[in-house]
Amino acid sequence: MDFLEPFHYAFFLRGLLGVALVSVLCAMIGTWVVLRGLSYIGDAMSHAVLPGIVGAFLLRGNLLLGALAAAIITALGIGAVGRRSGLKQDSAIGIVFVGMFALGLVMLSRAPTYTNDLANFLIGNPLGVTASDLWSTLIATLVVGGVLTFIQKELLLVSFDPTEARAVGLPVGRLNNLLLILIGLVVVLTVQLVGTTLSVSLLITSSATARLRSRSLRGMMLAAAVIGALCGTLGLYLSYFLDTAPGPTIVLVNTLTFLLALPFRRKEGL
Repeated sequence: MDFLEPFHYAFFLRGLLGVALVSVLCAMIGTWVVLRGLSYIGDAMSHAVLPGIVGAFLLRGNLLLGALAAAIITALGIGAVGRRSGLKQDSAIGIVFVGMFALGLVMLSRAPTYTNDLANFLIGNPLGVTASDLWSTLIATLVVGGVLTFIQKELLLVSFDPTEARAVGLPVGRLNNLLLILIGLVVVLTVQLVGTTLSVSLLITSSATARLRSRSLRGMMLAAAVIGALCGTLGLYLSYFLDTAPGPTIVLVNTLTFLLALPFRRKEGL
């Protein structure tokens, strides 16, 4: 058996590069998601983008842009419901994402037929990554990284002491909405690789694994990026030889890595 065989194909190399880029992207935002206890929102976002995907499909538009529009609407909707209702954020997330997902299902029932493009977007296909996908992911990684770096101090204060943040005049609501929008953007991009229901693993699991041994925010982000890239590469490689779906295989490797690291958790955490 030629273990180097997959590397002879351009689509496999593009898949590896795409997984690596998305791992870095997910590490930057996933660290904040894990630290703030927002893991539920990753799953919510992956379902809430459905109406945007279906709407773009019905209008024969760009599925990625449709999903991104739905993610932004969901993020702003969660913030608005939370502020106006006085409910906790998890309740606001549940209300908005269930409503968006139901809307997507209603719209999907009006779709005449499924096509490969829609199925691939819903199920995920890392080996179908194109050069334009790589460029868009690279640009998104630079934008998200730049924004998070610019607001890191403010976001830290809002995350761990919102009362003090309000006292010094920080726009807590706007910063929270911005974080939700960034999470939505990242979820949309990972949906292309592993589908709507599995994208949450790339966002959460690598960061959760990194937190087990990390002492600093920067160290956790770096470790999450490395873990995500290595697990993605191994998962994609195994899927080629085992003839399994690449997206779910990557997620299983990621989950197994977390379970193996769990006994070695550092007692004094981040």
